[in-house]
Amino acid sequence: MSAESGTGPQEDGQITVRQHGAVLLMGVDRVAKRNGFTPKMFHELGAAYTRLQEDPDLFVGLLYAHGDHFSAGIDMMEMLPVRTKGEPFVPLNLVDPANMREPFRTKPVVTALQGICYTVAMELAMASDIVIAADDCRFSQAEVRRGVMAGLGGSFRLVERAGWGNAMRWLLTGDEFDVQEAYRLGLVQEVVPKGAQFDRALELAESIAKQAPLAVQSTMEACHRALGSDWIATAAFLGSRNTELYKTEDAVEGRLSFAEKREAKFKGR
Repeated sequence: MSAESGTGPQEDGQITVRQHGAVLLMGVDRVAKRNGFTPKMFHELGAAYTRLQEDPDLFVGLLYAHGDHFSAGIDMMEMLPVRTKGEPFVPLNLVDPANMREPFRTKPVVTALQGICYTVAMELAMASDIVIAADDCRFSQAEVRRGVMAGLGGSFRLVERAGWGNAMRWLLTGDEFDVQEAYRLGLVQEVVPKGAQFDRALELAESIAKQAPLAVQSTMEACHRALGSDWIATAAFLGSRNTELYKTEDAVEGRLSFAEKREAKFKGR
């Protein structure tokens, strides 16, 4: 089985959703904009994760993307009104795909990545449970280059997976790194040839779906308990602090420099 090509141009994007046995396939689809995320896409992805969580016939989710790239990140101008108001990206009654607040997802999600995987792409992948990456993947948690910080878990989850020094190397510079570095850091579990990532992710999702669902979910719960709950307080801090950062002169400069394709000149205010 192969991933579908999407349904054509969508100015503000969409999330395609289809059921494949006990697996829910969730596709990021805004190909013309390198799958840059908009408020509509966050809402639809939250609705898809909620369906996965609530439907007793669904055991596993598979998150993937249409086109050559998973995502170039958040569409800053589309998301600006939401961010400056401090509003949640995903309505509070829906399951958060970044797994930052209740209601928390209890069913596993496998993610398939390809091409550009910047900011929100990394965060969604790290919020999932198993990541399969094509060998052309390029990663960056580039928020510091825009005057803000990774607000959907990219900071503490990178520390969790890669350790302090490895996380700081990439979080504090916003530099791009390749799939082999992502594999070394533990951000991805398998690297496959470009074009094979969806089928390999589906193979794993179907393998998980054949196991006893309650045992799978209890296994995940036990692992989450072992990691502790301090990250929940950190998630709340990220939201409030980023709202402050978005209003700074540096954040304005970060957005302008990105739009004008030039190096930012930050002033620390």
